[in-house]
Amino acid sequence: GPSLLFITYPEAIANMVGSTFFAIIFFLMMITLGLDSTFGGLEAVITAVMDEYPQVLAGRRELFVLGLITVCFLGSLSTLTYGGAYVVKLLEEFGAGCSILAVVLLETIAVSWFYGIQRFSHDVKAMLGFTPGLFWKLCWVAISPALLAFIVISSLLDQPPLTLFDYQYPEWSISVGFLIGASSFICIPLYMVYKLVWTPGSLKQ
Repeated sequence: GPSLLFITYPEAIANMVGSTFFAIIFFLMMITLGLDSTFGGLEAVITAVMDEYPQVLAGRRELFVLGLITVCFLGSLSTLTYGGAYVVKLLEEFGAGCSILAVVLLETIAVSWFYGIQRFSHDVKAMLGFTPGLFWKLCWVAISPALLAFIVISSLLDQPPLTLFDYQYPEWSISVGFLIGASSFICIPLYMVYKLVWTPGSLKQ
């Protein structure tokens, strides 16, 4: 977390020979890691939206990217205030971890239950040249969803008080945190319902 990055590591580097050089190298490394992670995450969003709306965004990729990074920039300004460390802690606690596992759970259910394990096995055979065995099918259909659901539910039921330094977060901020976490995966079931309602044909089709 931030305490490890900005307190523990700098203190350890300060006690090394040539501490100034290694401190510069360390923080340059952190900057490049942050930029690389940002590029990967943004490119995933850009590619998905461009593929979904090619007629609207064709020839407008640069404008779309500019608008997206502007929104991200404005949204991240709150982390640069005097209370920015508390915002980062809230995002770190609710924006990752359980919400990522919830996304993985929904992806597992979508592939193995809705897309179909047989069709997925045929796709694997087309790519790798062999059909997955019974063990892998059981993992995809039952074991993985069950374990992921158990982890997500137990994480939600066992929520310790959120604190940073000597400050305990109020209840309303915890609700905001849950909304932040839910925003990363709620679009998956909502889009599924949208496609089921507006796609012609019966539910089985």
